[in-house]
Amino acid sequence: MNVRVIARLDIKGPNLVKGIHLEGLRVLGKPERFARHYYEQGADELVYMDAVASLYQRNSLLDIVTRTSREIFIPLTVGGGIRSLDDINQVLRAGADKVSLNTAAIQNPEFIKEAARRFGSSTIVISIEAIRQPDGRYQAYTNNGRESTGFDAVEWAMRVAESGAGEILLTSVDREGTGKGFDLELTSAIAGAVPIPVIAAGGAGKLSHVAEVVQQGRADAVCLASMLHYNLLRSLSSKDDFSGEGNVEYLKNQRGFSKVEDSALPEIKTYLIKSGIPCRAETLDTSRA
Repeated sequence: MNVRVIARLDIKGPNLVKGIHLEGLRVLGKPERFARHYYEQGADELVYMDAVASLYQRNSLLDIVTRTSREIFIPLTVGGGIRSLDDINQVLRAGADKVSLNTAAIQNPEFIKEAARRFGSSTIVISIEAIRQPDGRYQAYTNNGRESTGFDAVEWAMRVAESGAGEILLTSVDREGTGKGFDLELTSAIAGAVPIPVIAAGGAGKLSHVAEVVQQGRADAVCLASMLHYNLLRSLSSKDDFSGEGNVEYLKNQRGFSKVEDSALPEIKTYLIKSGIPCRAETLDTSRA
């Protein structure tokens, strides 16, 4: 089985944003531009996450998903604020291939079974935001790592798999955006406890981190944000005015980029193959697009 390399795009309003520990969101640009670039460079999948869905109790990405799905022909997962079967149906009709659930699944675990029966297990991704506790155990959180659930992350992952979820998107909140590397202990514990694919997210800062989470963490896929976004930002000469959109420090200068050794998707996949990790390496022929 090829290891998938997935690009994650956290979205606030019309903009792509990025933070550290899922907080302190900075505006990076328009998500469609980044999504198209990752598609052309050979991303296996995309994840669109509504970063402020908890504020509005709904997912606000339908228009962006519709526009993206017209031009990009790889699996697209959409998450944030999806709380009902009707919400799932709307997101899928807009062009998504999968949905990512967190809060709704925590509040009503039976919802996972209902969603899997209605739409198929392969459509249902459960997002687990995990934080390491003082005793060394990991707890599952919601609301971008702000709300404690009291659920042990490993036990919750096992229940999720038993309930019919197709895969798990596992984010280490402690590592997210830091560039310090994935939490290998967390990833390995959950990957070893469930029979469904585990997508590792949170912490990648250099090429070796991506290989480590597959080889040592036993992840089936890697979900990357900072490494990809910062690489593309360095090559953009955008004339778009984002001055009224929030924290735009990353657009005005490159302070803070030093914590992450940014890389393009072909470079990441070449490194994985040289490390003995199988993945789809060919880029797309966009001349026919």
